[in-house]
Amino acid sequence: MAMAALRREGRRILLSPTVPNPSPAAASAAVTRSSAISQPEMAPLGARSISTQIVRNRMKSVKNIQKITKAMKMVAASKLRAVQTRTENSRGLWQPFTALLGDAPSVDVKKNVIVAITSDKGLCGGINSTSVKVSRALHKLTSGPEKESKYVILGEKGKVQLVRDSRNSIEMTVTELQKNPLNYTQIAVLADDILKNVEYDALRVIFNKFQSVISFKPTVVTILSPEVAEKESEAGGKMGDLDSYEIEGGETKSEILQNLAEFQFSCVLFNGALENACSELGARMSAMDSSSRNAGDMLDRLTLTYNRTRQASITTELIEIISGASALEGK
Repeated sequence: MAMAALRREGRRILLSPTVPNPSPAAASAAVTRSSAISQPEMAPLGARSISTQIVRNRMKSVKNIQKITKAMKMVAASKLRAVQTRTENSRGLWQPFTALLGDAPSVDVKKNVIVAITSDKGLCGGINSTSVKVSRALHKLTSGPEKESKYVILGEKGKVQLVRDSRNSIEMTVTELQKNPLNYTQIAVLADDILKNVEYDALRVIFNKFQSVISFKPTVVTILSPEVAEKESEAGGKMGDLDSYEIEGGETKSEILQNLAEFQFSCVLFNGALENACSELGARMSAMDSSSRNAGDMLDRLTLTYNRTRQASITTELIEIISGASALEGK
């Protein structure tokens, strides 16, 4: 009752005939009442419309991002099937070399060359960071006062990360290796180019071995130079089953080791590039799937916020309409 009486009194003052010479106090009181009535009605309306528009634009952006991540996941899945078959077939190329020549990851030599295989594109989780982390740890272990350790980097992402703190140790970089489908001829030419331009006692190839769509294993394969391999064999080191074979023809053991080392490096590099490409596609599938689900959760929260804001706006407008109607009835 008191509020209704107050509204009637305010309306009576505002609608009353204009006084020819109103007093300053009455004029100021009228202005104060007018501003008090008009400001609450105008400001909330503007604020509500802006807030709703911002939420609507944000929802539109999130929907577009979700469409992109879903499309990238489908593209990675379609490429993964073809690369996975080639990767599994390529494992039979270099594994016999391990049985023939052995694998000596802890061999101590003066000149080490770390061949880090990474990707050219991002948005694939921590696959490149893992390879770089293993490369840095191996570089630290193989470096010393009388030792030399160099990098050969395959992939733009590995180059960007290693150039920050190891610029002087980078001997060679190769990018856009996976621009076209990988084949053995392409990798063999690259391996021959590396062997011609780099002096080494041991090549250590680092790549991510594909295990499943959500799992990959950092792998290091060591390839010794023919001279070091022959010294290790003469010193009684573990060199596989090569010494159990008899050498026939005019070739010496050094020549055979030279040919085997070159062929082993090209086979390991080919399999490592395929394994890393397969791991990259699997990691990208997982990353894009997580991004799509996160976008969906964000869209649900934004939809709830939008509905609450819109409902509050409608409720406020209904209250104003009912209050106005009540005021007219009371008149």
